[in-house]
Amino acid sequence: MSPSSSAVVIGGGIGGLAAAAALHLAGRPVTVLERAPSLTLVGAAISLSPNALRALDVLGVGDRVRDLAAWQGDGGLRAPGGRWISRTDAAAAAERFGGPLVLLHRAVLIDTLAGLLPPGTVRTTAEARLADPGDERRPARVSTPDGDLEAALVVGADGVRSTIRHTLFPAHPGAVYAGFTTWRVVIPVPGVRFASHETWGRGRLWGTHPLKDGRVYAYAAAMTPAGQHAADDERAELLRRFGHWHSPVPEVLAAARPEDVLRHDVHHIAEPLPAYHRGRVALLGDAAHAMAPTLGQGGNQAVEDAVVLAHHADDLAAYTAARLPRTTAVARRAARVARVNMTGNRAGIVLRDTLIATASRLRPGLLLRGFDGIADWRPPQPPYAAVRTDTDQR
Repeated sequence: MSPSSSAVVIGGGIGGLAAAAALHLAGRPVTVLERAPSLTLVGAAISLSPNALRALDVLGVGDRVRDLAAWQGDGGLRAPGGRWISRTDAAAAAERFGGPLVLLHRAVLIDTLAGLLPPGTVRTTAEARLADPGDERRPARVSTPDGDLEAALVVGADGVRSTIRHTLFPAHPGAVYAGFTTWRVVIPVPGVRFASHETWGRGRLWGTHPLKDGRVYAYAAAMTPAGQHAADDERAELLRRFGHWHSPVPEVLAAARPEDVLRHDVHHIAEPLPAYHRGRVALLGDAAHAMAPTLGQGGNQAVEDAVVLAHHADDLAAYTAARLPRTTAVARRAARVARVNMTGNRAGIVLRDTLIATASRLRPGLLLRGFDGIADWRPPQPPYAAVRTDTDQR
């Protein structure tokens, strides 16, 4: 592979594959190096908001993803006893932001993105190290057990614990613990019907959403010291923390097996990087701006990064200028939301729930404004979003 226009992407997750697809569509030879033995070894589900779907439109798979995903219907925010604090209107959200919020398994999105790449593009079980970031006069160089690769562009998409980030910015503190851990399950729960919801308790939350294939995606979070794990198993831990909450939480937990439950501490980049590039290397996704999941924007911002990076592949300073302010603002907003929905202060919880309920009753669309400037983003290149904005399940 000639280094004159080639690209090497380190990391075969959503952001890395989206970047590889965007660069391939732009005519660049691309190699993806993924250290895991398979691309399918991925977690649970991912919500995609209109901003990310518009980025996927640029890659030519936006409507395919819309067809594969569950379109989020009406739902809302609840209290642990089951009381609705606020209700969401999916049609109003789609109209405001130019498209629906959809939900699908990460493996489906990974397979869709990988399908855009020529055979042989992705190398699994491929450890990679950035040996030289390069500059205007020489290509970047990546070391692998099979030899070195030189490239005009190296994309660091190696996640929250990015070694590429540390190589580029060794003085930066990197990702730090956000103060809470998360659990996720994707399982069938036969005979249970429910409206999509997120439920906020004292220092903890739970969400339940249907997937198109009939399974249920549920997630939970709780304030807890870093590095802890259940003495028995994580399903038992969830039962202790959430088993007494409203339906369908107990039904989901009853249907889950211990091996169905994934647990991960949440780390985020609290101090923004000085840039998202150095030399011929660019960072994207969690490697650049790991954020709390409270806005559901981590993967969405990575897909945005991918199409913007391909657009500015010959001018990485322009990529940084386009992405660093936006992702920093989204990450800070996600951190603020986490402080609100994960609070453990009883008086603060009462005030929070009262204010949300009152605002939702008096001005039903008020809470949607929290996604203004996020979900209405458009990529710098066509094509733009598909015209479909209905919220029927596809």
